[in-house]
Amino acid sequence: MPEGPELHLASLYVNKMCEGVVFTGQVRKSEVSKSPDVPFTCDAYRVTATSRGKEVKLSLTPMKSDEPKHRVKAGQADQPVDIVFRFGMSGFFRFTAEDEMPKHSHLRFYSNEKPCRVLSFVDARRFGSWQPNGTWQPSRGPCIMFEYKSFRENVVSHLADHAFDRPICEALLNQKYFNGIGNYLRAEILFRLNIPPFVLARTVLEGLESGDSSEKERPVKNENPDKKKSDRAKQIKVKEETGDLLRLCHTVPLEVVNMGGKGYDPQKQDYSDFEAWLQCYYVDGMKSIRDHNGRTMWFKGDPGPMAPKVSKSPKKKSKAKKEDDHDYTNKKKVTKSRSAGGTKRTAIKVETVTKTPHKEKKPETDARSKRRKTEKKKEENSPQDEKTSAARRRKGSSAEPNISGAQTRSGRVTRQSSKNQRENPL
Repeated sequence: MPEGPELHLASLYVNKMCEGVVFTGQVRKSEVSKSPDVPFTCDAYRVTATSRGKEVKLSLTPMKSDEPKHRVKAGQADQPVDIVFRFGMSGFFRFTAEDEMPKHSHLRFYSNEKPCRVLSFVDARRFGSWQPNGTWQPSRGPCIMFEYKSFRENVVSHLADHAFDRPICEALLNQKYFNGIGNYLRAEILFRLNIPPFVLARTVLEGLESGDSSEKERPVKNENPDKKKSDRAKQIKVKEETGDLLRLCHTVPLEVVNMGGKGYDPQKQDYSDFEAWLQCYYVDGMKSIRDHNGRTMWFKGDPGPMAPKVSKSPKKKSKAKKEDDHDYTNKKKVTKSRSAGGTKRTAIKVETVTKTPHKEKKPETDARSKRRKTEKKKEENSPQDEKTSAARRRKGSSAEPNISGAQTRSGRVTRQSSKNQRENPL
């Protein structure tokens, strides 16, 4: 995210590129942008820029005609208009030829020349915004770089505010008091002063005066102090060892400005100098942890007593976690707990699938289908079985009368033969 130095470098870029350039026509906004339209149209005007903390103001100034009785056309602006920009996560300005205009140009100012050139506010992620006829946001404090005296007085006079009940790393992002400080600046400032990021902000700032007393002392060197003291001793002597935090909130951003920032020039985009300047932020060997607002804080050593507590993992996972995890930073703990939770859910899903697999259901289905086929077959064969049993019954019934008839006939023959024997004795 662009911070105070980057926004100041953006204003310098606009002033350098637009010097002597006359702009004309209407200020155009892209169709996809949700920011307001800029109701400004002028035949000839100039563009200048200034910065304050994390804001940039573009001033559109109509050019006066040399003719004394020249009248302004209807619909044309005759008074200057200020547009206040906030860059969000990815905003910047670029001045190019019209046919080379960047893809994500959401507000455009066209020059009065051929071929035409365009000053564009480019914002790929569209978190940035602008306000026509705007002023500096009243909720933001004085600029850390160019309103240093007011900045110091604003912080020192409001130490009773609840904003300083928070860890110092989170208080530094409060733009009401530290207008221009961002994620990489807070890491570099606290690292140089050897301040744990999660100590009470009020404890670090108490005792500082509204005037810069550090100018009379030895200036803080841009180097890594390697102090062999216990964490307890560091917390007890935090004021003696840390120096003037407010002064470094002023000088460290100016170092970035003096070296050209994070390669702000869109045509160069050379970050090598800035990466070499960094001592803590995204540097190998440093630790990182998410603060209470979800922002990543880079530091070295002990994070401090107000560091976020890591949620406990299930007992089953704790043993494996201790065996596998040899990095005991809080970031690793958070990552491990999240991955453990995800693994547990995955394991439950897999276990659910293996308990009732499709293959185990298949034999049961086959058995049911066999029973159904058998019952169906019986139903189909039942008429034929009934016919067969009926035929057998008829056959049996027909055989019984024949037997009785034969017995009757044999009885008749026996009686007849006995009668003949009586009538014709031998």
